[in-house]
Amino acid sequence: MPTVAPLDLAGHCIKACWLGDIPFFALADGTVHRLDRGHKAVEVHDGLLSAAADGNRLITGGEDGKVMAVDATGEATEIASLGRKWISAVASGPQGTVAWASGRTVHVALAGGKTRRFDHPRTAEAVSFAPKGLRIAVARYNGATLHFPATEGTPTELEWAGAHTGITFSPDGAFLVTTMQENALHGWKLADGKHMRMSGYPAKVKDWSWSVKGRWLATSGANAAIVWPFQSKDGPMGKAPLELGTRGDAMVTAVACHPTDEIAAVGYGDGMVLAVRFADGKEVVLRRGGKGAPTSMAWDREGRRLAFGSETGDCGVIDVAG
Repeated sequence: MPTVAPLDLAGHCIKACWLGDIPFFALADGTVHRLDRGHKAVEVHDGLLSAAADGNRLITGGEDGKVMAVDATGEATEIASLGRKWISAVASGPQGTVAWASGRTVHVALAGGKTRRFDHPRTAEAVSFAPKGLRIAVARYNGATLHFPATEGTPTELEWAGAHTGITFSPDGAFLVTTMQENALHGWKLADGKHMRMSGYPAKVKDWSWSVKGRWLATSGANAAIVWPFQSKDGPMGKAPLELGTRGDAMVTAVACHPTDEIAAVGYGDGMVLAVRFADGKEVVLRRGGKGAPTSMAWDREGRRLAFGSETGDCGVIDVAG
């Protein structure tokens, strides 16, 4: 049976992640907690708004205008400070590159120490690095913008009416997908700009996760994990998604795909967490319930332990092997 090591914190968990084999939890109050031979914490912001992790560093952005990097030892280093401006989105890229958004502007710190600035006509809601090459995508009102930060050139504009609030590249770099203010996803096939509309959600999609090899995109926003197929050259166009872990009495609020198998951890509004297999929908209960809805979950590298954080600070680590 899976066992749970709880960590009862006070506040909304923005990001649960692993740096090496140590679980970290970034809270909205500006503290970053870790379970490393006991519970330890460091205050990195006066109010934390955004966080991203790459396995080596946790990048955070705050209401204090700072962009910080926390390493596996828990040491925090300042990357940038913009004064009183809020850092609404951050992303971690290849070779130690970091991007952050504040208002209509996105900054990218390159590996050599140079920083590039990109201004947009509307607010930059989210930013993501492509898996190959130094390219970033910015979610904005009425679409997305693509930049190559290391070179001069004209950005690529991808248009679709509405407010785009989150953004991700597929692991093979062939597709770009955004969450929207309405209850839907939108996507583009980057080779030809074809649109992919993924709608029908009863609620906003607030969490998503790519499966191993990028064959599937699991999402929250319904009473099941909605899992879109991306195996073919046209992605999910014309195809129905899987619906995994359906429950009539609770909405899915967080998802995390396993690092080696086509399995997803699915977190629900009542704190329950299931592991569900894509091939046959088989379910295993990892956690029966909790004090709040999970907001962020992440597997360790071996796929044995799952870190989770919730909107009420109800955090912890589930050891699947018990």
